[in-house]
Amino acid sequence: MTQPKRLKIGEGIISGYLSIFLAILCFGGTVCAYFPEYLTTSDFRELYKPDYVKWAFLIILTLSFGFALSSFILSKKTKHGFFATLLIAASIFLANGLPEFQIQEIDSKSFTLGMDWLILDLLISALIFIPMELFLPKRLEQTKFHEEWRTDLVYFIISHLLIQVIGVLVQLPAVKLFSNIGLTGLQEWVQGIWFVPQLFLALVVSDLFQWISHYFFHKIPFLWRFHSVHHSIKDIDWLAGSRIHFVDLILVRAFSFLPIYVLGFSQSVFIAYVVIVSIQAVLAHANTRINFGFLRYVFVTPQYHHWHHADDPKAYNKNFAIHFPFIDMLFGTYYPIGKSWPKSTGLGDVKFPKGFTRQFIFPFFKDPTKNNSIEDPSDR
Repeated sequence: MTQPKRLKIGEGIISGYLSIFLAILCFGGTVCAYFPEYLTTSDFRELYKPDYVKWAFLIILTLSFGFALSSFILSKKTKHGFFATLLIAASIFLANGLPEFQIQEIDSKSFTLGMDWLILDLLISALIFIPMELFLPKRLEQTKFHEEWRTDLVYFIISHLLIQVIGVLVQLPAVKLFSNIGLTGLQEWVQGIWFVPQLFLALVVSDLFQWISHYFFHKIPFLWRFHSVHHSIKDIDWLAGSRIHFVDLILVRAFSFLPIYVLGFSQSVFIAYVVIVSIQAVLAHANTRINFGFLRYVFVTPQYHHWHHADDPKAYNKNFAIHFPFIDMLFGTYYPIGKSWPKSTGLGDVKFPKGFTRQFIFPFFKDPTKNNSIEDPSDR
């Protein structure tokens, strides 16, 4: 199969896709407004001020229509612009029929889908990383619409829609094991620390625990079964970073959450921590040639993490950290990146199963270390 070619600016195709993308977000946001008790997360509802939501809706709709018009002018084709215009019209029609209600009037259900979180994170991530990969790509030949982009999108959608379930499963071990153990004094002391050093402390201790769990997912064959799904990425970019098996996702996040819960960091620090983790995890996988200068030795950057995914024996079992390279230096797992980038990423020529469903089932029944010539996890 021939790989699709990278899209070029000025052909009208990129603007066409952007118009459809923004129109879908608006349509999804309108649907959320009709069923907020089922499709929005209760923790975020207070942030949705009616005036702000209306202005955001209008701005995104206007941008969508502008991109649709640009696509038509540049490409002389109506396919993308026409589809986007239909979605825009449907969103406006539905928005006009919305009843007036207050956030306080929304019933809190025991289970909701995080469609609002999906829309917000997809919009913010796209605004940051699509221009970055479009104008400053590392792999010039790599297109966003590579062979497995749909699979990566499914991972992104499912992990965001199930944010409530993931949150409960991540917090459950910490709550069960460490609640009521008399750490009130320690937690009050931690919460008394000034915001910036407290946030830095949260990132460091969380990254230490993340390093441990990440290390064992590479070293223990049964855990590698699940983690190999993430390492099967060949066309690595900001969206592909979402390709994580559910077992891998829950166990690593639960272990990383332990120090945050036990030490009792303040709510503001926890929110800032979640935002930083979300952005940096996506940034680390981005297809961008930005090397961040001396900061690449202070914070984990795309170059640093791409070496962790490298299909190169000299980089196996290196660069486990997600925030700070000094943690890998501390444990002897640092790979000196210099100015070089890996030539390729993934699991070599291994025939790894394609598609979300197959990749979800595969680790439960197959050992990837015995599948074709895939490396032993102790070598990865």
